[in-house]
Amino acid sequence: MSISFESALNGHDKALGFRAQRAEVLANNMANADTPNFKARDLDFASVLAEQNAKAKGGEFQLNRSNSKHIDAQGVASADAALRYRMPAEPSLDQNTVDLQVEQSKYAENSVQFQASFTLLNSKFKGLINALRGE
Repeated sequence: MSISFESALNGHDKALGFRAQRAEVLANNMANADTPNFKARDLDFASVLAEQNAKAKGGEFQLNRSNSKHIDAQGVASADAALRYRMPAEPSLDQNTVDLQVEQSKYAENSVQFQASFTLLNSKFKGLINALRGE
């Protein structure tokens, strides 16, 4: 009898990867808080989840071409598909859309969610180890 890691982990490994990518994007936003014309970005969890569900149902993520002359998009990264610009609460003179307080709160929220995903993944691995030991 073999153990399927895909079914055992229930997507927690992918959620952990998403949280790590989002932490990078939010940290980049905070690092560029004083850069003129910088546009704040964030990852959309719903888009990533929908894409992963489509892949799990057997179909790979496909982009529709409305014209035969359009270039086929091969190897589109899933993070880029979910990367969205954030709308600022108030305009700035230098056209920078980063609100440092919003970015810090989003980063803290993402950190808590990362820790929760990591704890769930850790418990899954402990359960698998106990099953292999026969405990």
